Amino acid sequence: QVQLAESGGGLVQAGGPLRLSCAASGRTFSSYAMGWFRQAPGKEREFVARISWSGVVTYYADSVKGRFTIARDNDKNTVYLQMNSLKPEDTAVYCCAAGELEYGSRWADYDYWGQGTQVTVSS
Repeated sequence: QVQLAESGGGLVQAGGPLRLSCAASGRTFSSYAMGWFRQAPGKEREFVARISWSGVVTYYADSVKGRFTIARDNDKNTVYLQMNSLKPEDTAVYCCAAGELEYGSRWADYDYWGQGTQVTVSS
């Protein structure tokens, strides 16, 4: 079992930055690929970014490419999502996920999920 806990969400003005963290406990964190997903009210959940277990390979949704950066610290069992140039349309609940599949971009590709943290971007 892997337990995931997100933090760092909040209210930010458009154009500003925010960094989310996802702390993992349980089984070996470095064995898992990690992903971030988000869901806005009334919208479907969407993939945001993923990172390989080694941290070498990353992949982003087109909507966040160039603005968001995913990174991980395997010594701290933590994955981060640095969000810059935030837009009101980035407002959503952001969830991290852990999975054995190296290159998954679907919610179902992951095995463990956090509860999420709210990000609200004001215009």
